[in-house]
Amino acid sequence: MQISTDCWKAARDEDGAGKEEWLAARRAEEQQAASEWAERFDMPPLEGPEKALAWGERSRHQLVTTAYSALVTEGSWDEADWAVLEDTIRTVTRVGWWIDQRDAEGTDLPELLDAATSDDTGTENPFR
Repeated sequence: MQISTDCWKAARDEDGAGKEEWLAARRAEEQQAASEWAERFDMPPLEGPEKALAWGERSRHQLVTTAYSALVTEGSWDEADWAVLEDTIRTVTRVGWWIDQRDAEGTDLPELLDAATSDDTGTENPFR
């Protein structure tokens, strides 16, 4: 049975609205988790365009938690090794840097942080 073009378009538009609502809810959950994580682990605020801050915060949260899982939970790092890396993580405050690294593997984070430039690091003292 073939459905009419009008029926197909209506069904597609309904699916699109549902997908947009789902995506908005998902982003809100991710943003809340990222904000709570940043506060819990004393991460500094990111610097950059206002419209990119939420995306950068989510990207930082996802990459850092993935790195912790890969390097400490599943890997050979201990908490002391992680603490050193965490101090370095706090120095990178440029929102664009975290967005650029959003698809990186967690195990690559130490190398990526080593390659970060002075443009990527903030002027605040990360060692509070």
